[in-house]
Amino acid sequence: MNPQAKLIFTISLVLGTTITISSHHWVMAWAGLEINTLAILPLISKSHHPRAIEAATKYFLTQSAASALVLFSSMTNAWHTGQWDITQMTHPTSSLILTSAVAMKLGLVPFHFWYPEVLQGSPLTTGLLLSTIMKLPPITLLFMTSPSLNPTLLTTMAILSAALGGWMGLNQTQIRKILAFSSISHLGWMTIILVYNPKLTLLNFYLYTLMTAAVFLTLNSMKVLKLTTLMTAWTKTPSLNAMLLLTLLSLAGLPPLTGFLPKWLIIQELTKQDMAPAATIISLLSLLGLFFYLRLAYCTTITLPPHTTNHMKQWHTSKPTSVLIAILTTMSITLLPMAPLILTIV
Repeated sequence: MNPQAKLIFTISLVLGTTITISSHHWVMAWAGLEINTLAILPLISKSHHPRAIEAATKYFLTQSAASALVLFSSMTNAWHTGQWDITQMTHPTSSLILTSAVAMKLGLVPFHFWYPEVLQGSPLTTGLLLSTIMKLPPITLLFMTSPSLNPTLLTTMAILSAALGGWMGLNQTQIRKILAFSSISHLGWMTIILVYNPKLTLLNFYLYTLMTAAVFLTLNSMKVLKLTTLMTAWTKTPSLNAMLLLTLLSLAGLPPLTGFLPKWLIIQELTKQDMAPAATIISLLSLLGLFFYLRLAYCTTITLPPHTTNHMKQWHTSKPTSVLIAILTTMSITLLPMAPLILTIV
């Protein structure tokens, strides 16, 4: 792709996200979402492969439908209350339509079908954008409207997302699809706590972004797309593979790593809100996700391919993203002891 075109699309992405997260008026938020959608489409379809074109088409159709629903819910709310302010979404029907629209934007169950397909058809760098920066504007809208959303609906969608995200990722061999289902189950954790403590939703999203960015950039530098290629990747960069193992375990939410922090805080908050059954169910469902993370981790470092190579190991990769991968991986592994500091900032 032309560097100037890529620059324009990247600037548009940042602009669209900034407009949505800083707006008070529904029409401005909608405009930001539209700019975002249009900016990411060329990045999805840049390889001109039929699967990439299909992914871009699916993405465009679902996001257009979701944007139309956002506009519809805000207009219904304005019709009944006379308010265009995002925080004044008080009409119950409007809140219901908005929840559906944002769920469609994010890929929450039952509107999740497009997400694994789109991620599978995109390059790894675009997949990273779809999993992180493209989820920020819808989550911001949920954050701003959280007092008027329906807790029962959100809890149901959250538990279904955690269940389906874990269940459908079990027999996948394509790494991008596994990461898509992992994203859906993480969204379940973010949604379940949204009404009770919206700041925890944002904290969970930030830490998820951190860990996913580390995983995507590592896979991109190793040029790995399938589990079979991941099995032989350790011969090239053993140190990077060892770090990828820890980052994947952090994404799974195992205790001494960063990924345990949001899960721990969410379970604690749900228990305070007398929602111990919901906390128990979603914790048990996260074990499904743990299985496929362990499978990825096993393929990364623990399996040995039949032909061991004798060439020199590449301990230092001279790529521009190497420093970024090092920083993100370190943060993905070591932030748990800094929990009190993180909580004071959030």
